[in-house]
Amino acid sequence: MALHFELVTPAKLVRSEDVHMVVVPGTEGDFGVLEGHAPVMSTVRDGALLVYKTAGAAPEEIRVQGGFAEVGDAGLTVLAEHVEG
Repeated sequence: MALHFELVTPAKLVRSEDVHMVVVPGTEGDFGVLEGHAPVMSTVRDGALLVYKTAGAAPEEIRVQGGFAEVGDAGLTVLAEHVEG
C-alpha cells in the first residue's frame, strides 16, 4: 500500500507521487502520515517535510514555509506558502 502525496504552492504543483510515509511539521508538533491515516487538517509551520519513498528508506527533506496539510480519502495534500529548492 502507498500514500498519495501532493505538495502544492500558490504558483504550481511541486510533487504528486505515491510514497510510504510523510512527516509533516505541524504547528502543534510533527506528525507522520501513512496510508489509511484518519482524516485531519493542520496548519504547517516553517520546517522540513520528511518524505519516505519506501519503508526503511532514508527520508528526502523538503523545506517548506507555512501553509496547511490535509489528510483525506485521496491521501495527503500539503498547501505550502513557499517551498525551497
